[in-house]
Amino acid sequence: MIKKAELLSPAGNFERLQTAFRFGADAVYIGASAMSLRNFADNFTPQELIDAVNLAHSLDKKVYVTVNAFARDNDIASLPILLEQIKAASPDALIVNDPGVIRVLRRTLPDMPLHLSTQANTLNSESAMFWHDQGISRIVLARELSLDDIKRMRDNIPDELELEMFVHGAMCVSYSGRCLLSNYIDGRDSNRGECVQPCRWKYELREKGKDGEFYTMEEDENGTFIMNSRDLRLIEYLPQIIDAGVCSLKIEGRMKSISYVAAVTNAYRMALDFFEKEGKDAILSEAIVNELSKASHRPFTTGFFNGKNADALQETSHAGYIQDAMICATVEEYDADNKVAHVFQRNRFFVNDTLEILSPCDIGRTFSVEWIKDAEGNALECAPHPKQELYIGCSEPLKKGDILKMSGEIKRY
Repeated sequence: MIKKAELLSPAGNFERLQTAFRFGADAVYIGASAMSLRNFADNFTPQELIDAVNLAHSLDKKVYVTVNAFARDNDIASLPILLEQIKAASPDALIVNDPGVIRVLRRTLPDMPLHLSTQANTLNSESAMFWHDQGISRIVLARELSLDDIKRMRDNIPDELELEMFVHGAMCVSYSGRCLLSNYIDGRDSNRGECVQPCRWKYELREKGKDGEFYTMEEDENGTFIMNSRDLRLIEYLPQIIDAGVCSLKIEGRMKSISYVAAVTNAYRMALDFFEKEGKDAILSEAIVNELSKASHRPFTTGFFNGKNADALQETSHAGYIQDAMICATVEEYDADNKVAHVFQRNRFFVNDTLEILSPCDIGRTFSVEWIKDAEGNALECAPHPKQELYIGCSEPLKKGDILKMSGEIKRY
């Protein structure tokens, strides 16, 4: 047995929030209309914030709202309006970063729990205690910490100060996400939610010769994606992380699709349930680990988790995503008597295609599409239109919210 830990998933909009809860998240983190560090996500309107928290609490789950952008004085001036919207929703905590924002929050929402963002780069117990003195109840750990670092911090802080840790998803090349590349190159502030990810672009080093010509300098054929970090994956290490005193396991990805949120949340939910039942020394099945490769990702790394034994952090040969499964449809309902699924199409598929079923704590089942009909009952050979309402012949039982995917060769994009 291992201790219970919270599984915390990203939700860039209401559909992804519903998906995260359906596939096993204990809590989600979401952005409001401003100050959320993900301005290109859909984010949540004031009414959607209320609806999100109401849904979560009806399921005995939690919602944390991000207010973690680096604030200017004009942001502080408009902050009370945002806080009134958040107050009306009554979320379970706010994720914060800026000392000025924290100071305003302590005056205006003194009873609101505050979680300190990873961008505050908390690396030691004295820093953790400083923030605890300011009213912080949970530290989202800096991603530069090793497992031994986390253990030492936990030993030197009070039990009531919680620790949260990223266990999966994209990582920023810059120190705790503090980067000016996007500002410098494109004029979009990465510390205010507008990063265009120039660290993923292809670069070359050039030397200017005596005659004014420029010569490309490369150590080898892989020397161009010099700032492209790999994606974090720590699913095999969950027992060690929980034993170290981490109470919340965080998945990155508020800009990611419902397919990503479903697949990754489901895999980590199954892993946590497995370790809780079988014990921390049990070996996680490859089937669960492989589910993470079916969601879009860059090559994986354990980051700084193992300290000096860390594996490669950068992927120098390619900056694109890898994905070996593609979402084809989401299930609205299933008629078990007639073996008919009512679905909404997401990507094209054909009669006789083999589709894989992603259902909560249920992986590996497949079926062959026996037939396809549109909403008017017309027979189709394929489903060509995005979000088209369809009926398909399906021999495997399905549930509302299940995701149908097509596996195949690894795709890069």
